[in-house]
Amino acid sequence: MSSQKEKVAVGISGGVDSAVAAALLLRQGYEVIGVHLYCYDDSPSCTADDDRTLAVRVAKHLGIPIKVWDLRKQYKKKVISYFFDEYKAGRTPNPDIVCNREIKFGIFLEKALSELDVDNVATGHYARIKKDRDGFRLLKGVDEKKDQSYFLYILAQGQLGHILFPIGDYKKLEVRKMAKEFDLPNSDRPDSQGICFIGPINVAEFLRERLPIVKGRVVNTKGEVIGEHDGAWFFTEGQRRGFGVFKPGLPLYVIKKDVASNTLVVGRSQESEVKEFQVRDVHWVGGRPKAKSKGQRVEVRIRHLGEITPATLELLDSKLLAKLAKPASGVAPGQSAVFYRGDEVLGGGIIGSKEEVTPLFEAVEASPIRDWLTSAIKQAKLLTKMRE
Repeated sequence: MSSQKEKVAVGISGGVDSAVAAALLLRQGYEVIGVHLYCYDDSPSCTADDDRTLAVRVAKHLGIPIKVWDLRKQYKKKVISYFFDEYKAGRTPNPDIVCNREIKFGIFLEKALSELDVDNVATGHYARIKKDRDGFRLLKGVDEKKDQSYFLYILAQGQLGHILFPIGDYKKLEVRKMAKEFDLPNSDRPDSQGICFIGPINVAEFLRERLPIVKGRVVNTKGEVIGEHDGAWFFTEGQRRGFGVFKPGLPLYVIKKDVASNTLVVGRSQESEVKEFQVRDVHWVGGRPKAKSKGQRVEVRIRHLGEITPATLELLDSKLLAKLAKPASGVAPGQSAVFYRGDEVLGGGIIGSKEEVTPLFEAVEASPIRDWLTSAIKQAKLLTKMRE
């Protein structure tokens, strides 16, 4: 129970998680105001109408006031435009991270604090915030399968001091159970999928609404033309399907895309692996960690719920160089690399362009080096056997 009647604005999306978050805060003694963010309604698969209806029903069931804020213009300008611009430039964006920065913990947070006179805002994110003598720490959610801390590395100390994540200490099964106990009208609603406020979409089809179909070449790592595609901007590193090859065979993956020449380079999975990459636009949640002569040891995640890999960070001009303990595939420029130490989110940044990513085998131009390296490895193994 909070020591005093603090006011909190809860972002009620219409989903189970935010509804349980509101119910928990009520039970803890907060004065709760519901806010539904109306951000997008321009897709056949969009559930905006159902979301708004359920959000209002949840607020009525809990006996709290609710406001509907129309942020469609802001969402289109700050999230949708960014999404298309990044793909057009040949990068792979993460719109959920930008949505958190610009909408949920940008406009919503600022508007709620100034207009609703609340102390904090709350959402149904699976993450945790802890305060200690050094400030606020952002931690993973207890449920490893639902953890959303990857999307939140852009939060700053001033924001964390006004944010609550009521369900971060619970697992999804517990949240579902509480939804039943609170008799919430949306307790059986399936989990939301896809991009925030848009829902489950086919990204390639979504991109085709604005980006043109332009036939281009698919080449292998030797530079040989082996197929055709509809436009390099429709693809991302590590993608396996969507392009055509003249002679079907073993699975091939996108290793590199060149928007300027509209070319895709494809190869085997191991050919797309990298052992280091640069990170730009770095943001630290609690300030930059103290530099060490041999680099900063962290763990890094390059996609939501992806494997967390030990890495060393080294300062390189205004960027960071992330050196992985083991090679990783699907490292896509434009995506976010998020740094952890145990459960704590230290910060993160944007993965650099392909020219700033070091592959194990250079695509196209360096096939002689690759062949020499392969031969050298075989000779080394043969010499080892002879010595044994």
